[in-house]
Amino acid sequence: MVKGVSRRVIVIKSPDRHLFEEAIFIVKEEALRGGGVTGDEIIKQAQEVADNYVRYHIKKRRLPRLPAPAFAAFGAAATALAWVLALYVL
Repeated sequence: MVKGVSRRVIVIKSPDRHLFEEAIFIVKEEALRGGGVTGDEIIKQAQEVADNYVRYHIKKRRLPRLPAPAFAAFGAAATALAWVLALYVL
């Protein structure tokens, strides 16, 4: 059902569609009514938000992408080492 509410949105298309197609920003009505904000300022802030989002999510991944068998082998080796240390050293 559609209500009688309209919103102002900014749709930014990606130049490289490999990563994402578009970003959608919903602009606050207060910013447009009495804020004295220009269209260029709104687009600049939308670009900054998108840049910060990408930077945060790229930094978030700390471990390299390894296949599942490699992680399983690493976990098995760590478990074996812990057992050896627990049984023979302590």
